[in-house]
Parts: sequence; structure tokens; C-alpha cells
Amino acid sequence: MSYQHNDLAAGRWKEFSFVEQMADIGSEVERALNWRVKNNAAYSQKAFERALELIDLTLDSVKGFARLKEVARLREFLVDYFFGKNEFKATDILWRKYFLCFACAANK
Repeated sequence: MSYQHNDLAAGRWKEFSFVEQMADIGSEVERALNWRVKNNAAYSQKAFERALELIDLTLDSVKGFARLKEVARLREFLVDYFFGKNEFKATDILWRKYFLCFACAANK
């Protein structure tokens, strides 16, 4: 499989804490949201694909059922929001608030 984050996929991702992983995923989601607001669907999709890649790397590295469940549901909700029918009624503001907590915690 080809990765956009080759160094992270090679094992470096597992060295990050869960909070750091979530903050990095949030950065890619933030980029996807920003490009979507700017009506640049191609860049938005690329950023979202990078976010999915990081989510999948997190699913491979996470320990504990609660975190595994959270990341798996996160993936499901994000895919629904960006490519589905938004059945969960998510918004840009919801995603920004969700990931802001991880970004703040990772910076401490």
C-alpha cells in the first residue's frame, strides 16, 4: 500500500501519544474543511484522504477497546460527513471543537 505519510506509516506514528495522533488527524480535517469552504473540492478531498490515512494508522496502533471504538466511530462519522448523507448531522463547527481539545492538550 502506498502512503502519503511514509515516515509515519513506517512506524513513527506509533511513537506519538494518542492525543498527538488525534491532534494531527484534526489538522488534516481542518485543512479539508478550510478547502471545502473555499470551494476547492480536489484539495479538500486530498486533505480528507490524508486524515483517513492517519485514522487508519491510529486504528493499527491504538491499545484498549475504548480508544479503538472512539477512533472507529470517528472514521465512520467523518466519512458520513464528507462523502455520505450526513446522517449524524455533524457540522464544521462540531469537528473544529472536537479536534481543538486534542490540539490544546497536545501543545501542553
